[in-house]
Amino acid sequence: MSKKLIATVVATMSLMGSAQAQSILSAETAAPNTTPGISIISLSEAAAKEGVADIQVAAGQTLTNSVQNVAEGKTDIAAAPYILPFLLSRGVGPYASLGKEKGAELASNIRALYTYRVSVQGLYAYDSSGISGWDGLEGKTIYNGPPRGAALTNARLLIKVNTGMEEGSGYTGVQVNWGQAVKTIQDGSADAFVLPMSFPDPRVTAALASGNITIWSVSKDVYEGEAFQNVGKLPGTVPVEIPVADMGYGDGITVVSDDDMFRGPGTVGADIVNASMDFDLAKNLTAAFIKNIEGIYHQKAPFMAGTWHGETDPALTDMCGNNPIKYHPGAVAAWEEAGYTIPDCAK
Repeated sequence: MSKKLIATVVATMSLMGSAQAQSILSAETAAPNTTPGISIISLSEAAAKEGVADIQVAAGQTLTNSVQNVAEGKTDIAAAPYILPFLLSRGVGPYASLGKEKGAELASNIRALYTYRVSVQGLYAYDSSGISGWDGLEGKTIYNGPPRGAALTNARLLIKVNTGMEEGSGYTGVQVNWGQAVKTIQDGSADAFVLPMSFPDPRVTAALASGNITIWSVSKDVYEGEAFQNVGKLPGTVPVEIPVADMGYGDGITVVSDDDMFRGPGTVGADIVNASMDFDLAKNLTAAFIKNIEGIYHQKAPFMAGTWHGETDPALTDMCGNNPIKYHPGAVAAWEEAGYTIPDCAK
């Protein structure tokens, strides 16, 4: 065998070894045009770009199930609004069938790579619906999320805080999976919508094809009241105030607010992994994320630059406190090597 042929064989084997060394991971997330969807898809691009892993993404999933799948080791990575690991840790809500002991055991398996603001919950309706705002929902039909999950839990709570009404007595709730969301908004199945939003929100802008829309802020009095502030203390929920001018909407959308500030509960979460994930793999995934926040994440959609990717301040990440989830040790190492400060309570 010639030296040239030997060199070619060695080089080929080296490349094969390198390819085999790159991990193949599974991931689950929400619809691909949402913040969690784009976040996981962006991670797959960043991980591939940096030679860390090939991530096979299943989008359009119900995150209640995805969180449990990561906790059970069935899926490597998932998007997770923090209310879900909290409910899992107590075996309540959508995890009631597991019980407290099993739920707590599963929740202890979850770790975060990085956090972000998933959405801000809000009320909107077509101008033609005759809805006057939060005070006009009694007896109405409201589309408030998928059949189970964080969005539905948060919507029911937000309506109660603003109106005092429970679903089934004060109003009728409609639950439809995210894949049918825009169709459901447009087809007249509901009078109003209390759903998670990004700014600008793709579901809202898509629905404009059927008519002008009004979005209502939580009133300043309600926002500053005890009930709403207690909502802000729930794991994965932070009070959010955004200038209406910064919401990114144009013609056809009206935002009703007391003082040109939109207020609502922000849902915070993370892209999570199982605690058993290899230290170096978690570190490299997180490092790939940090390196590509501007180049990949913020370029994916107009709203992504405002979703708090890259934040480590507990006031924005909602780490610590009642949130049972900590960062993966590998993620902590990546953050700190990149010059960020991770609070001890989140490690």
